[in-house]
Amino acid sequence: MIEKTIKIEGVDPRELFGAQDIYLDLIRDIFPALRIVARSSTLKVLGEEHQLELFEKQFRQFVAYYEKYGHVSKEVIMQCFSQGFIPEKPSADNDRNILLYGTNGNIVRARTANQQRLATEFESNDMIFAIGPAGSGKTYTAIALAVRALKNKQVRRVILTRPAVEAGEKLGFLPGDMKEKLDPYLQPLYDALNDMIPAAKLSKYMEEGTVQIAPLAYMRGRTLDNAVVILDEAQNTTLPQIKMFLTRMGRNAKFIVTGDVTQIDLPRSADSGLMRAMKMLGNIEGIAAVEFDRNDIVRHPLVKHIVAAFERQNDPDAGKPELHLESPTATSANNSTEAARRKKSSKKEQ
Repeated sequence: MIEKTIKIEGVDPRELFGAQDIYLDLIRDIFPALRIVARSSTLKVLGEEHQLELFEKQFRQFVAYYEKYGHVSKEVIMQCFSQGFIPEKPSADNDRNILLYGTNGNIVRARTANQQRLATEFESNDMIFAIGPAGSGKTYTAIALAVRALKNKQVRRVILTRPAVEAGEKLGFLPGDMKEKLDPYLQPLYDALNDMIPAAKLSKYMEEGTVQIAPLAYMRGRTLDNAVVILDEAQNTTLPQIKMFLTRMGRNAKFIVTGDVTQIDLPRSADSGLMRAMKMLGNIEGIAAVEFDRNDIVRHPLVKHIVAAFERQNDPDAGKPELHLESPTATSANNSTEAARRKKSSKKEQ
């Protein structure tokens, strides 16, 4: 009999083994000849050498499945330990736009052309501006790219930030301390993360500082290394604020700046530094911009019509066909008349 210790790294053993070790008991039933004892983040297994080798191989496959798909069930246990987990081969057409597998096996895709373009630009640039209307998925896609980079160990941290500007409301009247006042404002970022990282793992990441969510003012004085950093609602930053943020960039860092220039909550919309920063930085290598439009909106179908209606209100001529008052024949005749008039006038002067 041989004893083998298997370390469980990068995942929460509680998620793997289930409530009251329900999944661990199922694994024990599949390997009745082995004695399996779980201790914190290690697994001690006692048995014959050939069975230990088989168990370790299938257990590693089980962990790989969880890391990829983010969920466990009895069917998953049976697949990994009885049949062996065979990773799916992504098809060029269907799976090319998969960004990651989120909570409970939820597939997060780049669903529109500009979401796909954002994913492409992320691979070849270190700073990206993603600008577009509400509901176009720019922030959600950015967070998915950040979580994927974290899972692939390309970076050590994901940092999400927003300027603390109220959308017509006053944070000061909300109950609680500063964190409790700001948490509801940062809730959209929490919602996206909960779709992509299991709750227990996300909680651990936030305790360790692997995932950070904070107001923009908290970025001052920091150097952000080995991280994907996302500035959301950047239209509500002034030029000095966005300069402060962009200059936080450290080694092996990627910055994504998202915003909607039609939803500026600053006292004066002219104070927004987002478009001015994009204009100043547009020709620098390593910086890219992706402009989303209402065709990228992935919320309720009515949202597209709402955005279009507000665009027409802001620009009454938007969407109207151009009026051609003169036909080509009339225009040609007018040009001939004008040429004759000029020729006659020239002769008189001579």
